[in-house]
Amino acid sequence: MDWSFVHKTWEKWAPVSVGSSGEPLKAALLINHDPTGPSRLLSTIAEQEGLKVNPIELSQFLDFIKQNKLRTHSFIIGPNQYLVTSIHENWFCARCMNALNPAGEGAIVMQTKAFLLVALYDGSIGSASRAMLSVDQLVWQLGRRNL
Repeated sequence: MDWSFVHKTWEKWAPVSVGSSGEPLKAALLINHDPTGPSRLLSTIAEQEGLKVNPIELSQFLDFIKQNKLRTHSFIIGPNQYLVTSIHENWFCARCMNALNPAGEGAIVMQTKAFLLVALYDGSIGSASRAMLSVDQLVWQLGRRNL
């Protein structure tokens, strides 16, 4: 694992993608997660921006992923509960069930070979499109190193 590459890539991506002043995402988490690895291999937060989540809070979300409960259960990240709305080969989208924003809030979760990228955004369809473009950019960068 090339941690310096991951950190440098995140440091270039996060300032232009995550924030409150017109950036496509309000928060993002990069979780070191290998679904094919042994069960004793713990997932850890590699990077986070816009949201502070500790590993204990994240355990419910990781159980949700490991047990493949996408179609039947909701998940929690920080103070929000999300319900999956669409599932694709290596990513899924979810909507916040307790959003304070009138336009709603959403999440995009994308799996790479070594990471789960969780991207949170405010808004609906247009915001989701901008968020997906931003997520794709980071995943493409990580994919260049087979991460």
